[in-house]
Parts: sequence; C-alpha cells; structure tokens
Amino acid sequence: MKKHILLSSLVILLIFVNSINASDKAKIDEAAPNFKLIDSNGKEHSLSDFKGKYVVLEWINFECPFVKKHYESKNMQNLQKQFTDKGVVWLSICSSAEGKQGNYSKEDINKRIKELEANMSAYLIDETGTVGKMYSAKTTPHMYVINKEGILIYAGGIDDIASTDKADIKKASNFVELALEAAMTGKSVNQKVSKPYGCSIKYQN
Repeated sequence: MKKHILLSSLVILLIFVNSINASDKAKIDEAAPNFKLIDSNGKEHSLSDFKGKYVVLEWINFECPFVKKHYESKNMQNLQKQFTDKGVVWLSICSSAEGKQGNYSKEDINKRIKELEANMSAYLIDETGTVGKMYSAKTTPHMYVINKEGILIYAGGIDDIASTDKADIKKASNFVELALEAAMTGKSVNQKVSKPYGCSIKYQN
C-alpha cells in the first residue's frame, strides 16, 4: 500500500515537473520565455531588459559552414545593421558546450566579432544549453523574432534555401527580414515558422 502511494506520488511529481518544463518552452504567438545570460564582455542581459523593443535571437557557431556562408558574404552583418539601426535588439547566442566546436574564450569571441565586423547588439554565452533548449534551438543559425509586446512572431531558418553556397543568398527569401518588416509596419507576419537549417547545436548532451 505504501509503495503504491509512493509510486503514485512520484508519477504526479513527474507530470508536474514536465508540465513546468513544457510551459517554459518558446511557442509561436505566445510570450517569449525570459532568460538571463552573460555576454562576451562579461555583462549580464535579460530578455526582459528589452521590453518595448523588437528582438532577434540568432543561434551562432562561427565554425559552422552555414554560419560562415552568411558572415563571409556579409549577409548577416548587413541584416544586423539594417535592423539595429532601426532600434531592433540583435542577440547572437552560442549554446556550444565547453570543449565543443563553437565554444571560445570571451577574448577569442570578441576578436572574431571585430574581424567579421559583426553588428549584433550582444553575443551571449549559453554553455549549459539551457536557453537553447528553452527555445528548442536546433541549428546554427536558428532565428527567432520577438515583437515589442514580447510575443514570439517568427522561428526557423534565416531563409528558404538550405545551402552553404553564398550565391544562393540573393535568390532566397529572407524570413527574418520579412517578419521584421511586416511587424514594424503593422502588417501580419505570413511566414511564422520554417524549418531551420545549418549545423546541429553542440549541446552538452
């Protein structure tokens, strides 16, 4: 009898924990889950700090060929500048675990940012992968757009051509650009979700 009660209690507890975890996951057309991370300069940022602003989340790994496609062509930097100039906050997030590809010292990160002339608002370090898993981030790049009300309005690939060929950039429909332009002019975002493409994120497990 005691074993049965204990087992029932354990099942209820597991269901409760799973429901909490599920409620913390990012979902389209719902409030983007808040998080807190340290950037490559040692400064702490919370998503809630940017209430009232559009926010882009970009999962990044400088060694990924798909990331290289967009940075070596300056496509990502141009997109970052285009919208940060309009007041959008652009947060690049690295969820590579310690010892895995994409995980660098703060000094090396800042050196790469400078060499690439990147225009992100901040480069955030998520070594534990907590934030990446909260947003179900799968690839680098994996892109998210959050509106001024804190609602997630886009999640998926940067565009619709899943390749490492720089020549494809001009032919592609950039979903991040389209989502931001629509939202910022009071229009509906037509493409709210797409399949992300790129390298798998190098999580701890």
